[in-house]
Amino acid sequence: MGQLPGVTGSQVSLDPVQLIGPDGDPTGEQRYSRDLPEETLSWLYEQMVLTRELDIELVNLQRQGELALYASCRGQEAAQVGATAPLRKTDWLFPQYRELGVFLTRGIPAWHVAAAWRGTWNGGLEFTAKNCAPICVPIGTQALHAVGAAMAAQRLDEHSATVAFVGDGATSEGDVHEALNFAAVFAAPCVFYVQNNQWAISVPLHKQTTAPSLAHKAIGYGMPGIRVDGNDPLACYAVMAQAAERARNGGGPTLIEAVTYRLGPHTTSDDPTRYRSSAEVQQWAALDPIPRYRTYLDNTGIWSQRLQDRLDARAKRLRTELREATVGAGDIDVDEVFTAVFAEITPELQQQRRALHAELARER
Repeated sequence: MGQLPGVTGSQVSLDPVQLIGPDGDPTGEQRYSRDLPEETLSWLYEQMVLTRELDIELVNLQRQGELALYASCRGQEAAQVGATAPLRKTDWLFPQYRELGVFLTRGIPAWHVAAAWRGTWNGGLEFTAKNCAPICVPIGTQALHAVGAAMAAQRLDEHSATVAFVGDGATSEGDVHEALNFAAVFAAPCVFYVQNNQWAISVPLHKQTTAPSLAHKAIGYGMPGIRVDGNDPLACYAVMAQAAERARNGGGPTLIEAVTYRLGPHTTSDDPTRYRSSAEVQQWAALDPIPRYRTYLDNTGIWSQRLQDRLDARAKRLRTELREATVGAGDIDVDEVFTAVFAEITPELQQQRRALHAELARER
C-alpha cells in the first residue's frame, strides 16, 4: 500500500498538509490534488455554512431550556465536513459529541441531533440508519467500538472502512491507546481522526502530551501518522480520502491529526474565559475556516452572491424546521430508561425505578 504523503518510514512531519492558505490562496502543496468537481467544491462550502448556522440554533435552543446540554463545533466545520465528505455511505462513523458537521454531511437531520441532546433515546435511530454510531459522551470509548466494527468488517470481507472521531483530550485516555494498538496489531481498516482543537475542556494541549504532535503517537503503534490543517476543508478531504482507501484495501489503520480550534466553550455549561485568553481566541478566529474557504471559492469563480443568497435562505429554513421540531417536544417516558435494557428488569433497576417515581411524585 505504500506510505501516505507526509510519512517517511517512522517519521511524521510537523508541517500540516495544507492546500488552501489562511489568505484563501492555493498553497504549493503538490502531493494532493485540489481537482474536485465544481459542485463538490460548492457543496463543501454549503455544508460548512449550514453546520455553523444550525450549531448557533442548537446553542440557542439549549439556552432556552429545550436541550439538556450541547457541545458546539464552531470553528471545526472544515475539519468535520472535509473529512466526512469523501467517505462512502457503507463506511461506519463513530463520533464523539461535537460532530454536528459530520452528522449533517452524512445526511442526519439536525432535529435528530437535538433529540439526542434532549435525552430522547430514539434520537439515535437515524444515526444508525446512516451507518453512524450514536453520540458518545464518555471520552474515547467510541474508538474501541470503531476498531471492533472494523475487525468485523474485515472478517466479513467487506470493502469498507470505519472512522473514529476523537478529540485531543481523548488521546490521554486508556481506551484510545488500546484501540490504536488493537487496530495496528490486527491491521484493522480503521482511521483515527483526532480533531486537535487545542483544549480538553480547560486543559491545554501542552499539558496533555510532550510528543512533538499527536500524529507522532502513531509511530509507537506502527501505523502512519499525518497532520493536516483542520481549517482547510480540501486538505482534510484529501487526507481522509487516501487514508480510508488505504484501510479498505488492506493497508491497515492511520492516525490523522486535524489541527483546528474550538472557538466556543467546551459545552454550554462551560465558561472558557476562565482558562484561555481573548487574544488566543482572536488569533484563531482570524483563521476561521468559513471565510477562508469562501475567499478560495471566490478567487476560483465558484462563489457568487446568488449562491450565498440561496444558501442563506436554506439555512433560515432549516433553522426554522429544527426549532419547530424541538420546541415543546414531548418528554420521554422515564420507564424506558429501565425497561429498554434487559428483557426482564433486574431487582436493582426495579428499586431505582421506584425511587425515581417517588421523587417525581414529590415534585408534582
